Amino acid sequence: MSGPGGHRDRSGPGGHHDRGPLTAVLTANAISASGSSLTLIGVPWFVLETTGSPGRAGVVAFCATLPIVVSALVGGPVIDRAGRRRVSVGSDVVCGLAVAAIPLLHQAGLLAFWLLCALMALGGLAHTPGVTARYVLLPDLARRSGTTLSRAASGYDAVARGARMTGAALAGVLIALTGAGNVLLVDGATFAVSAALVAAGLRHVPEARPRRDAPPVSVRTYKAELREGYAYLARTRLLIAVVAMVMLMNGTDQGWNAVLLPVHAERHLGGAPQLGLLAALFGAGGLSGALLYGLVGHRFRRRTVFSVCVLLCGAPRYAVAALTGTTLPLAATMVVAGLASGSLNPILTTVIYEKVPDALRSRVAGVLTAGCELAMPLGGLAAGFLVESAGLRGALLVVGGVYLLATLSPLVFPAWKDMDAGAVSRTGPGRPSATPEARTPHPSA
Repeated sequence: MSGPGGHRDRSGPGGHHDRGPLTAVLTANAISASGSSLTLIGVPWFVLETTGSPGRAGVVAFCATLPIVVSALVGGPVIDRAGRRRVSVGSDVVCGLAVAAIPLLHQAGLLAFWLLCALMALGGLAHTPGVTARYVLLPDLARRSGTTLSRAASGYDAVARGARMTGAALAGVLIALTGAGNVLLVDGATFAVSAALVAAGLRHVPEARPRRDAPPVSVRTYKAELREGYAYLARTRLLIAVVAMVMLMNGTDQGWNAVLLPVHAERHLGGAPQLGLLAALFGAGGLSGALLYGLVGHRFRRRTVFSVCVLLCGAPRYAVAALTGTTLPLAATMVVAGLASGSLNPILTTVIYEKVPDALRSRVAGVLTAGCELAMPLGGLAAGFLVESAGLRGALLVVGGVYLLATLSPLVFPAWKDMDAGAVSRTGPGRPSATPEARTPHPSA
């Protein structure tokens, strides 16, 4: 049976809607996101506790994020061949073991700084394939559950933001009560729960299994599939604009999360509880923004909403932190910034699913992830050395200025007009494909 636009009906047995797999992925995403908040706060604080060096915190952030880019660059074809369920589960298992090993080795007196960097690199290498595997399943799970892609995307982002809010608050309290090491042990447990949920919830989902029609594995076919993902991105102007802007945003945000905000909290705001509070407030604003966009966002032009919100979500945080030394002004700014950021991911998720055909989804998603995260390794590293060379205030103003320039992009470049268009806009003609669905991107469900 076909659905709108000629799609095959992917509801559950007997034609009934099956919401179980989508629920499992949303729950696993929430648990994984809460664990990521523990890592985001726990690891920088652990480094500052054990070394006292913002520069070393930046080095650890660099080691954690560089492998993320590498695995995203080459991982798309692997996800399709190994199966999205297997990749997600395996990713969570490796990440959980890597992060839990940090406090255990530290307690045993065996955690050298190079080993800390290596464990963070291992976690970064395994993390992106798992996130991508769950992300690219969202349209299939939305159709299977009988909901729209826009609502599924808003729900996916909302539960992650809510979990990050809870995880951030919990991290601040746990660090103050028990130390950063125990926070990382809790984080390791969250990865185990996420892996179990995905393993059970996606067992009977065909789209989560390995591709049976894939050609035999070889260097030649792997390169060809990888090249196809890059080629599709290269001829889609809007996606190029998205990657360029988000790359700079993610790079500066990595500096903020891994170095600038922890150092600001340590020196001026009173410590880990305030750091957790600020991250939780940002998460609460983001959750509210994502839910609000899911309810009423479709009534407004995407580019207008996106352009306003992207300006509010970033640069003001840096300016307020640089110019004030108390918690209250920054707390209010974090709420507003989080509220604005809540609409960004649902909009981008919907646009990407509209532009990218099902047959290329894993490959293009990997390329998009790699491009968007390309500056993250340098963001944390640069922020650490900027603090040590120019001082905290100078570092905040410089990084915030870069963020502001990046977020002016939707107002300046015409490619962003395609955000409100249903058709794919390309810089050149697309290469013909033998598969119809690889030629024509599916619209939002």
